[in-house]
Amino acid sequence: MSKHSMNEIQAISKVLSPNDTGETGAHQAGMLIPKKGEILSFFPKLGIENKNPRSELDFYDETGKIWTFTFIYYNNKFFEGTRNEYRLTGMTSFIRKYGLKAGDTIILSRDSDGKMLIKQSSVAKGSTSGSVLKLGSSWKVVRI
Repeated sequence: MSKHSMNEIQAISKVLSPNDTGETGAHQAGMLIPKKGEILSFFPKLGIENKNPRSELDFYDETGKIWTFTFIYYNNKFFEGTRNEYRLTGMTSFIRKYGLKAGDTIILSRDSDGKMLIKQSSVAKGSTSGSVLKLGSSWKVVRI
């Protein structure tokens, strides 16, 4: 029997932004995770009891390589600060290994045994020549 209930989200995807892939050169602390219940429910719960709680998550790619990312709740708003956001950090090596660019997609999923998986999908080369790629909401729940 699965460790996860049938109501839990099993897969989410994100269309990468230039900021996610480092194309802007800006310093950031990982990909912003929206506070939407469906997307956030994919990740472990992190409370406000401690400042900036985090959880290391191991994801397996299609070759079986393990990638360890950190899910962080920057909650210093509750500790006399201003931040109140969730981020997934430590993804730069994965993004570089697969040559991901803005417009490409990552898919995070959980199998029936709870094993976390990561896949990527690249925009076809040349498919945006002469046009501007417009992205909508970048995080989505994937029904599998």
